[in-house]
Amino acid sequence: MRLRLWVCIVGFFSLLSTSAQQTIITGSVIEASTSEPITEATVTIEETQQFVFTNDLGVFRIDTDVPLGEQVLIVSKTGYLSKRYPIVVNEGQTVNITDMTLEIDPGQRSDFIISLTDDELNSDDAGFTDNISGLLQSSRDVFLNAAAYDFSATFFRPRGLDNANGKVLINGIEMNKQFNGRPQWANWGGINDMQRNQEFSRGISTNDYQFGDLAGTTNIIMRASSYRKGGRVSVAAANRSYQGRLMGSYSSGLLEGGWSYAVLASRRFGDQGFIDATLYDSNSFFAAVEKQLSDDHSLNFTAIYAQNRRGRSTAITDEVYRLKGRTYNPFWGYQDGDRRNSRVRNVEEPILMLNHYWDISEKTSLNTNVAYQFGSIGNSRIDNGGNQLEIGPGGEVYYSGGARNPDPAYYQNLPSYHLRFPNPSALDFQSAYLHEQEFLNDGQLGWGALYEANLQPGLNSTYAIQEDRNDDSQFSLNTILNTELSERVTLNASINYRKLKSENFAELKDLLGGTGYLDVDTFAEENPDVSDILIDIAQSDLNNPNRIVQEGERYKYNFEIDADVINGFAQAQFKYNVVDFYLAANIGKTSYQRNGLFENGYFAGNSFGKSEKLEFNTYGVKAGMVYKLTGRHLFELNGAHFTKAPSIRNSFSNSRQNNNVVSGLTEETVSSIDGSYIYRSPLVKARLTGFYTNFADGTDIGFYFTEDLAGLGIEQDAFVQEVMTGIERRHIGAELGIEAQITPTVKLKAAASVGQYTFANNPDLYLTSDDFQGELRFGNGKTALEDYHVAGGPERAYQLGFEYRDPNFWWVGATTNYFSNAYVDVSALARSENFALDYDGQPIIGYDENVAKDLLRQEEFDDYFLVNIVGGKSWKIGDYFVGFFATINNVLDQEYKTGGFEQSRLSKYNTVLEDKSRQYGPVFGSRYFFGNGTTYYVNLYFRF
Repeated sequence: MRLRLWVCIVGFFSLLSTSAQQTIITGSVIEASTSEPITEATVTIEETQQFVFTNDLGVFRIDTDVPLGEQVLIVSKTGYLSKRYPIVVNEGQTVNITDMTLEIDPGQRSDFIISLTDDELNSDDAGFTDNISGLLQSSRDVFLNAAAYDFSATFFRPRGLDNANGKVLINGIEMNKQFNGRPQWANWGGINDMQRNQEFSRGISTNDYQFGDLAGTTNIIMRASSYRKGGRVSVAAANRSYQGRLMGSYSSGLLEGGWSYAVLASRRFGDQGFIDATLYDSNSFFAAVEKQLSDDHSLNFTAIYAQNRRGRSTAITDEVYRLKGRTYNPFWGYQDGDRRNSRVRNVEEPILMLNHYWDISEKTSLNTNVAYQFGSIGNSRIDNGGNQLEIGPGGEVYYSGGARNPDPAYYQNLPSYHLRFPNPSALDFQSAYLHEQEFLNDGQLGWGALYEANLQPGLNSTYAIQEDRNDDSQFSLNTILNTELSERVTLNASINYRKLKSENFAELKDLLGGTGYLDVDTFAEENPDVSDILIDIAQSDLNNPNRIVQEGERYKYNFEIDADVINGFAQAQFKYNVVDFYLAANIGKTSYQRNGLFENGYFAGNSFGKSEKLEFNTYGVKAGMVYKLTGRHLFELNGAHFTKAPSIRNSFSNSRQNNNVVSGLTEETVSSIDGSYIYRSPLVKARLTGFYTNFADGTDIGFYFTEDLAGLGIEQDAFVQEVMTGIERRHIGAELGIEAQITPTVKLKAAASVGQYTFANNPDLYLTSDDFQGELRFGNGKTALEDYHVAGGPERAYQLGFEYRDPNFWWVGATTNYFSNAYVDVSALARSENFALDYDGQPIIGYDENVAKDLLRQEEFDDYFLVNIVGGKSWKIGDYFVGFFATINNVLDQEYKTGGFEQSRLSKYNTVLEDKSRQYGPVFGSRYFFGNGTTYYVNLYFRF
């Protein structure tokens, strides 16, 4: 018994002696402005291979092979300024350095990237230029850093995903629009200083707020207490979207009584960006107030008002590009000596939110949020369908009027139209030359002619400015639970609810000098010998026939959409020494219903009142793991299978005119897996990722005018709604990002993305229109899209670059970027059996399979290089900071196509062959988007 006691005592004191003799360096790293812990910061002992990473609490520990004597700790993380901390290490002692601070690197281009996303995500041709969702915090990842800063100018989409595949949250509340699934970045544009606190989850990996989506989840924290005390004033100049920006912000920090507040005001302005007459007029205001009610409860109120008015541009044909260049914009013309754009996008949707934060215990928190957003989005355009109500000799009523399309780039105004026939005559050449010279010397909208046409005594306006409006009001409510079940297990859960009422209508914005506008369809009947039935068909609203509309009134269409979305989410995270893994699931329900406020003449009995109620049940599961082979070598795997409700846009085939629901509508199914190898050391950081995603049962609706419809028995043109269902897509590829800190001041970096994004089946296709009854299908009802590429920027992108950061706080960097494998968006109608059928539904005589294959080959755009440069300087003057940074994109002024689409006006073998074979170029060739030339952004700031 005594022997055992002595053994225990000796063993106990031996352990104490061993512990006391161990040499340890430990400490923590926090952000200087917020005192929040910084995770995964690298702590390196200078001139050794010893390094560790901070954990979730910002804490680190080095306890093996610790060198003695005077040493220097280097603390670094991408996005922060590195720091050196001298220490003295004595054998057998512990060096404890708590709360080492890192400051956000002022050279990180958060202002610049937010400008890019605001510019591109709000482009008016969103099907081709929507960009990247959730990369505002991408500087933490080498590849995403390249994708956000350098690849985005080409409308490159990581993994082929557009921004509808990513989630954007503000204070935990989802901001994606229910209409199309995309975030409306203009709703919080211009408040850059208040967007610096962000949490970004890459891909389908874990996030603490909701299930997420394939392109990642960004939560922008706009809580008053999260901002450091101080202010910032900045001035910016650019030539891409706006020309100037003024911004001022101030945050109080925590005041006596537990109050804190933050405010911001900014203005962005410009007569035009890189494209002609794309005006920019935006004012933004932000305010947040928080009251710490007790040690456990806090209440925050955030208000955002970001009004944005922008001039629009459009895709142009190769012929227009050759004549007028890439900055040409057909939407504007001079009025009284000033440029006036006919197509203006106006966004004004304030956001109000109240957030309650409750720390139930040290390990459990509950965050409850409520938000209300309201306002309008308007897109203006010229309406050239003005009519006069006429009474014939026999008392019959008919309509006269309408006018030619005033678009200066209309196909009949271009030289190719006058040389469209074989063996053109001298008169044809003369006409082509005159039109070419007129287009070269002017080629802009003639506002004077529009006003003159409307100033006929006693007549209604022929031309007017129509604004297509979406006036939404949305209520959002959610609650988010986070709890540590143990040291290694964390549970996240949330319940989210959103209720939307969306008013959709056309408003008569400007009569252009006229006295009124007759609200009928000029294309319904142009013959005086009409019947009462055809008179009814022409009405936009049978309940108010032959109405003369004034400015500010609704006309043409008017309906509401009610939408309700509720979902629940739960996630368990497990963290161990060698492996971390997570499991997550969600379940939800979505419902939509249309309520028509006009009874359309074409669809009497199926346009006024409520549609059937659409309901969709969704679910999702995902799981992932990180295997830590060593501190340097990690392996990550993520997998997900989930369903998504179709958007409002893709649920009703023609919501402006009727209550028809898309046939065969169902939830989209997504299956995805990605795997990564991650290497991290003080000198080199790299990530190599492979990914595979399959989309099934997708839906898409397009709207266009076509002359080529088989099976109707007659040669007929029509404005149609093209509905595709059962769409299956396959996205596969790899990403690489690597950076090497070869000296304390020089960093080399490289990034690459190689992908293939294709249709994996032949979707169902049908057309609807007010020009024919029912659904028009061709042959087997399919469109042969299998193996065609999904359009949306280059599939392959490569980058090499460097950064030099001088110890005196100036820096410069440059990248060379190479892009390839970008494709035009093909016409689905031309890939249906309509292509091979004549107007009577019979096969086209002389149809040649080999020629047809060549006509339907998908166009691939040329490869191109872009060189970008960034640099800046900052000074610390007492407690103040002054600095600037500047970027120059496309330094070599390369000209390149970023996207485009085939026109479906011609979609039959014989007409497409004729158009593509014309000696002087096609009349209805593809339309393209061209990248910007050399653009710059310069920002000067003062921080106090």
